[in-house]
Amino acid sequence: MSIIGVGIDVAEIDRFRASLERTPGLADRLFLERELLLPNGERRGIASLAARFAAKEAVAKALGAPGGLYWTDAEVWVEDSGRPRLRVTGTVAARAAELGVQSWHVSLSHDAGVASAVVVAEG
Repeated sequence: MSIIGVGIDVAEIDRFRASLERTPGLADRLFLERELLLPNGERRGIASLAARFAAKEAVAKALGAPGGLYWTDAEVWVEDSGRPRLRVTGTVAARAAELGVQSWHVSLSHDAGVASAVVVAEG
């Protein structure tokens, strides 16, 4: 396997919070319902959501930043072990298939008011 693309993105957590507060429905355009919730059904914290948003941006960059991708076609989920994973469907899956992506690696972090993500597309 070889690396097809790498994407990295950062999101200022307070700025991301302000965007969600000022734009009704934005969270629903960016995230699937299951991304908004923790496994116990509680709402996910803003730092965690900002990191997931950064991951979606990083996915687009790893795919060459083509237009026409839908935010909800890249889903960040977490294994029981705590390892973040990526599930792609629709527009994102189609672009990944064009490039020959067979697997994804994702890393999320948030500290000191900033959320970040790195995504590696491998094929």
